[in-house]
Amino acid sequence: MAGAAAEQRRLASVVESWLGRPVLILGDAMLDEWRFADSDRLCREAPAPVLTLRRRISAAGGAANTAVNVAALGGRAALVAPVGADAAGDELHDCLDRAGVWDRTVGLHGRPTAVKRRMLAGNQILLREDSGDPDDALDHEGVEQLLAALDCATEELRAASGEAPTLVVCDYGLGGLPAPVRTWLVDNRERYATVALDAHDLADWRGLAPTVVTPSFAEATRLLARAAADSPARPAGADLHLDHPDGDPSDGPSELTVGVAPGEGTVGVASDGVAGGISRPGGPTRLGPTGEPTPGEDRVAMTGDGLSVTGTGVTVNADAGEGVDRAVLAESRLAELRAHTGAEVVAVTLDTDGAVVGGPDGERRRSHSTPVPASHAVGAGDAYLAAMTLALAADAPLPTAAQLAQLAATITVSDTGTCVCRREDLLAALDAPLDTAGRPALVGAAELETLVEEHRSAGRSVVFTNGCFDVLHRGHVRYLEQARALGDLLVVAVNSDGSVRRLKGADRPVNPVEDRVALLAALACVDHVVVFEEDSPARLIEVVRPDVYVKGGDYPPEMVPEAPLVRRLGGQVRTLGYVPDRSTSAIIERIRAHGQDVSSPVAGQA
Repeated sequence: MAGAAAEQRRLASVVESWLGRPVLILGDAMLDEWRFADSDRLCREAPAPVLTLRRRISAAGGAANTAVNVAALGGRAALVAPVGADAAGDELHDCLDRAGVWDRTVGLHGRPTAVKRRMLAGNQILLREDSGDPDDALDHEGVEQLLAALDCATEELRAASGEAPTLVVCDYGLGGLPAPVRTWLVDNRERYATVALDAHDLADWRGLAPTVVTPSFAEATRLLARAAADSPARPAGADLHLDHPDGDPSDGPSELTVGVAPGEGTVGVASDGVAGGISRPGGPTRLGPTGEPTPGEDRVAMTGDGLSVTGTGVTVNADAGEGVDRAVLAESRLAELRAHTGAEVVAVTLDTDGAVVGGPDGERRRSHSTPVPASHAVGAGDAYLAAMTLALAADAPLPTAAQLAQLAATITVSDTGTCVCRREDLLAALDAPLDTAGRPALVGAAELETLVEEHRSAGRSVVFTNGCFDVLHRGHVRYLEQARALGDLLVVAVNSDGSVRRLKGADRPVNPVEDRVALLAALACVDHVVVFEEDSPARLIEVVRPDVYVKGGDYPPEMVPEAPLVRRLGGQVRTLGYVPDRSTSAIIERIRAHGQDVSSPVAGQA
């Protein structure tokens, strides 16, 4: 039990460490629309249910949902994506604003926002209507606008955080990331510390060298098949093309249709068991005039020589025996997937079967999920991608990142709707320390506003203070305990690393923000901790509207720069003296002086 508790605390510390991480999400954004209806009879015209609409909700989808998940998990998310100048686009902007995502999308006239509309009755999806043409690629002007927004958002995140941002690319084949954009990203790869890629066609992204790719089983299989088809063993003139079955490739079971061009014959198995050999009609699979396999031959299945994409001859594991499942199949080709994508980490997601993950060390890691209805799992992959990216950006070990990503995806699938994993839910699943109201101590600015409103509606008074808290010492603890005694709730705002450098100098902070906030959150007198990027907490003060604003020092409240703002908002200002000789600067100077004494020749001889 003690070991399990220590492991949960370790995982929770990673979640705390990624708070405020700058993440730029780029890709195909869409709007998810859910229409909930009742039905108790069939219509006369056809054996179809008569529906009575009861409720309609909309949510961010695709790259937009990945951005929402990054923000909900505690990262600083900025979304760059083409969005139509239409009603659906307006709804999508509202979804991003509510989630606290920096909306840096590019509004385009004449190119509609992609929408997925689902009609449900009794929690069962009856139909889905998709709008948005995948072939409607951005024109030259749209590409230029998108690249300008991408460049500006990158610099904006860097300036706000003082570090290179993380990049997440979500390419769902909707035309929002044409070749010029992909080329720009490859040329500017060094501007991003961590790069995560989720793409329906990974072959389009050769050269990006991502940190992590998260293909579905079908996407991984397609990449292997294409790589085999492009190998020298493939006969000249055999034009292998790869397509998904009818429908959205991101939905349903991991299926893949692979065929040769019409009239070119059939795809066979090469002598080494890898796809790419071509046989003429009369071979193992005969293709119709459209170049597609015959019905029933488009699923991944067991064959006599191992696991293959049935009807195509694309052997994924020629040495596999009976009983091998998709996870074993994926595990056997992780090294090849890493080689073909140039990624350090490959995480093949297997929907209800969890995921398999491989990194540079060659170790294979397996995670599991709980099967749920398909209507509960919409967007679960976005939660997985967001958590995996944040964990790797926070330098978490790969097993930890994989564990947190799977947990984030799993806890989001409890109900129908687009999946979003909130930071407090992830911490709660880890049994992380929460405040007395059952909420996490570390919060984001948007979440803080909601929490403060709840506390205030319950009649609790709010005390607010801010500072760098670089080296937490006895003076800080006494100061915070005194501040907490002035009200019912203490909110502590902490300067980000970039903000501390601007205020204190290039050699500060001594401790990074994830360590500083973790220590503050562990104090019993502190209820909520929030990080701010600016040099002044004025924006947060306007959000919190504290009943009491507290600053440390022996000067009168009138000298506090924030005093006029606090009083205008109806609050009072208090100053509290520090414990003598317990300032952060004094402690750092003593440590430096001690280090100099130890390193001197005389001290070395003593």
